[in-house]
This record gives sequence, C-alpha cells and structure tokens, in this order.
Amino acid sequence: MMAAPLITVLLPVYNGQAHLAEALDSVLAQTQRDLELLVVDDGSTDATPALLAQYAPDDPKLEDAAA
Repeated sequence: MMAAPLITVLLPVYNGQAHLAEALDSVLAQTQRDLELLVVDDGSTDATPALLAQYAPDDPKLEDAAA
C-alpha cells in the first residue's frame, strides 16, 4: 500500500480555461515532491476538460480521476 502524499492541493474549476493552465503550471512547478493535485471539474462546458486531459499524462502529481 502506498502512503498518502504529504500535501494535497484541491483545485475546483468550472469553465476555467482562461486561467487553468497558469494555475496548473504554478502548482506543478512547486519543489515539494510529496504532493498531489486533485482537480475537480464541476461540469465545465468550455475547453477545461480537454486542457485537463492534456496535462494528466505529463505529470504524476496530477491524477486523472476520470481514467
């Protein structure tokens, strides 16, 4: 069993495509290695889901909960 990460960042988003990439880049650039990022998309109708899908495979801190 894996231990839970030391830090969990919870990022709720709804139609946030205008600022989402900047927010994700900021959290993922942190030097703390024991960190997970949980993004909760509340039914966005813009390009938010597509943007999240682009980021998910690129960084192990960001887990794709829809997968």
